[in-house]
Order: sequence, then C-alpha cells, then structure tokens
Amino acid sequence: MPAALFSSPAAAGALAASSWRCRLGVGGDRLLDTTAQAISIEGRRLSFSVASKHSAALPILKDCSLRVPAGQLWMLLGLNGCGKSTLLKRPIQTLSGGQKQRVAIAGALAEACKVLLLDELTTFLDEYDQLGVIKAVKNCVSSNGEVAALWVTHRLEELKYADGAFYMENGRIVTHGDVPSIIDFLKQKQANYIEHFNL
Repeated sequence: MPAALFSSPAAAGALAASSWRCRLGVGGDRLLDTTAQAISIEGRRLSFSVASKHSAALPILKDCSLRVPAGQLWMLLGLNGCGKSTLLKRPIQTLSGGQKQRVAIAGALAEACKVLLLDELTTFLDEYDQLGVIKAVKNCVSSNGEVAALWVTHRLEELKYADGAFYMENGRIVTHGDVPSIIDFLKQKQANYIEHFNL
C-alpha cells in the first residue's frame, strides 16, 4: 500500500522519510474507543532530538503518539517551530513553490495512495488554489473511505475542512479531538493568554 509524504522546502532538522515510514502503522489496527474504525496512520511514542555544539541534544519531538482513522482527514496544528513538520520532513527536488505543491498532490491522488502525509501543502499557493487543494484532499479521503490524510498546518482557517485535529506545543501533542473540541480548546487558550496580559 503506497504512502505519500510531502513537505514544505522550508521545514528543517527533521526525521528522514524512511525513519517515519518504519514507525508508521498502516491498516489492521483498531481504535481503542467504541468506534472501532480501521487505523491508516499511527505514530507511537515518537521522539527526536538534534545534536547541539553548545549543550546536550535539543529535543524536537517528545513522546508523540497519534492515530488517524481510514476515510478521515485530520490536521496537525501548532505554532511555527513547535515540531509538527519534523514528523513529515522530506525534501522536494523539482519545480518551485506552488507548482511543487500542485504536482505533489496530483501525483498522490493519481497513484491511489491509502495514506497521505501533507506538510504545509498550501504554503506557496494563493487563496483560490489553497481552497482547491484542501477540497481535493477532502474529496479523495471522503469518497471511498479507505484513504487517510494527516495535514500539517498552522493556518486555523483550514481546520474547518478536517474531521479532527491534533494540537502540538513544544514538541508534544497536548490535545486531540473533533473540530469543535479543538476550536473550543484554542479559544480558551487565547482567552487565558489575553487574561494573563490584562492582569
């Protein structure tokens, strides 16, 4: 079963695609809750550090675990630099900017991949093309129920197209759930932040 990995060229210091693939669970497993859907993407207790000249290894990912059911699009959200792109890093060698993104998604969809790992896929696209790519991925995932997608982004406006999301901070997944739960979490986080500075 083919897996597609695409990453923005700007992502740095990340796991090699081969490292991720050997930690990726594909098919067969079941969720631990009552829905009992097949899992197409699974990462268990992933950790990653980079060597530093001036101190001990710098942790980027810290014991991250996630599961994406088949037939669903989940997003991995977080601020830039929190570690989300480290999960999916793979350099792109051809074309530039938005062309790379459009060719990458078209190739994955044409190959009928069962797993799509999409890292900041809309970064170099204008607003119209961003919406087109998101809708194409969502349609692919929803149409046959066998494809699962994990979409890495920091753009909250993309969240409304997801079935669920994970939220990362400082290399850790701090929460996950359906879109309304994640939106509530982010609103509360924002309110706490504003309250902290209004004291």
